[in-house]
Amino acid sequence: QVRLVESGGGLVQPGGSLRLSCAASGIIFSRATMGWYRQAPGKQRDLVATSTSGGSTNYADSVKGRSTISRDNAKNTVYLQMDSLKPEDTAVYYCYARSLVPPLYTYWGQGTQVTVSS
Repeated sequence: QVRLVESGGGLVQPGGSLRLSCAASGIIFSRATMGWYRQAPGKQRDLVATSTSGGSTNYADSVKGRSTISRDNAKNTVYLQMDSLKPEDTAVYYCYARSLVPPLYTYWGQGTQVTVSS
């Protein structure tokens, strides 16, 4: 059974920081592309950042320079460090795991709420 369990969300003031964590089980973590999407109320789910098995990372323009995705293959965990948070970063953040080689899969976590407000 595959599980992706996010943690680290919460309420933070503008300009503050948060680190989200996503612990994965049931997949070969080191081979998976891991990443984060977010969804604000009334909006579509948008990509935030990805980390491939080869070590490449990619960021949405909206968070580039303010966020860092990292992974610990020994702990089967991916992180998203977010700094200089803005109210427009408020959303539910979802972790995902994807394999682009057989066996193909995409799995999602349950989401963690991030609220940026004073």
